[in-house]
Amino acid sequence: MSELKGKQIPSGALNIIKTLQSNGHQAYLVGGCVRDLLLGLEVKEWDITTSAKPDEVGRLFHKVVPTGIDYGTVTALVDGGTYEVTSFRADEQYVDGRHPSNVVFCADLHQDLSRRDFTINALAYDPLADDLVDDHNGQADLKKKLIRAVGDPVARFSEDGLRSVRACRFAAKLGFAIEKGTLAAIPKTLATTRKVAPERIHDELVKLLAADRPSAGFELMRQTGLLKLILPELEHCLGVEQPPNFHKYDVYWHSLYACDAAPKDNLVLRLSALLHDIAKPDCKVDDTFYNHDKVGAATAENILRRLKFSNQIFKQVSNLVSHHMFNYTSEWSDAAVRRFIRRVGGPENIKDLFALRLADTSAMEREIDSQYLVELQTRIDKIIAQQHALDVADLKINGEDVMLQLNIPAGPRVGQVLHTLLEKVLDDPQLNERETLLKLIKENA
Repeated sequence: MSELKGKQIPSGALNIIKTLQSNGHQAYLVGGCVRDLLLGLEVKEWDITTSAKPDEVGRLFHKVVPTGIDYGTVTALVDGGTYEVTSFRADEQYVDGRHPSNVVFCADLHQDLSRRDFTINALAYDPLADDLVDDHNGQADLKKKLIRAVGDPVARFSEDGLRSVRACRFAAKLGFAIEKGTLAAIPKTLATTRKVAPERIHDELVKLLAADRPSAGFELMRQTGLLKLILPELEHCLGVEQPPNFHKYDVYWHSLYACDAAPKDNLVLRLSALLHDIAKPDCKVDDTFYNHDKVGAATAENILRRLKFSNQIFKQVSNLVSHHMFNYTSEWSDAAVRRFIRRVGGPENIKDLFALRLADTSAMEREIDSQYLVELQTRIDKIIAQQHALDVADLKINGEDVMLQLNIPAGPRVGQVLHTLLEKVLDDPQLNERETLLKLIKENA
């Protein structure tokens, strides 16, 4: 009896395997789902491998999507779940550093497992027969907490340049080490990784940033030369010392530990923490890093564009990096608090900005009392409750009113007048009355 006997497996996966087998085909759960079942982790994706060809799979199920038909993969929608079903295959030569030049379907499970990346992913399980197939000692490596390539690691990484990045990501996700020979193969195959499309690197980084300690993966990337390819700006932070009265780490390690401290379920915060000091090496003058927040916002945006993050994400990250150096004191006036809310883009950004500040300070020399954030949040909540105007759109007049009062056409001057009035209202919220503002338009024309 295998270790997987009695494990909970979705009905959809079981029905797919049962249907394939009853029609004369071999079928197994494969890869990450088997690995995670053995580790007792939550399984998020259930993959199935089969001796059936893609067209044969398509004929057996009502709803099948040809998601990766060129590589033998279709997605079956069964019992409310989605399952990737991939035909046994033997890959021929890889020519682009990512995909085989030709895929040959085969009837041999063992040949299929031999082409996979790591031993802990080269596992197949038939839950109906309780048959666990482990040709490459993946279970032993799970117990040793090792990431080991299947066969020759240089050959594996030369086939697919993303595999070396995945090794670092798996090590961080699982808390494993990379086996010595596998680790040594990464610097030898960087030329292949250079060929990988940034969209694929993006996907791996997103998964790495969801690990408990992304720092472990980034440090492995640095040690093997991957970081210089993917995030050279971050590697540039190594050895950049900071004032010892506030910092015990250089900029590189401070950035990694701040990233670890940010909430793992918030990609924007993880990215912001990783990149919040990214411009410090370029802004350092003696022991100061003048304007590194503003320069860093632009640098972070360039990095995230290069790595194909969405416009929404790089704008959010850029905004947080740009404003992470705020210095609140109790002496701030209410007008200063209102301007702070406006400056950071509105109340919706306050929570993430404060979370970034906490992650930042947690990676410093000493723990800093965060009571000031509680005080500032209390004051912000009061202002929001009072519905004070914080933006031009909150004024009780609009551009048409400005044009009528001043008898001018639409143009930049209209916006200038509205922003002048907003500044007055930020100082004194009681001015935000229509009749008052109409008078102020002429006074500030």
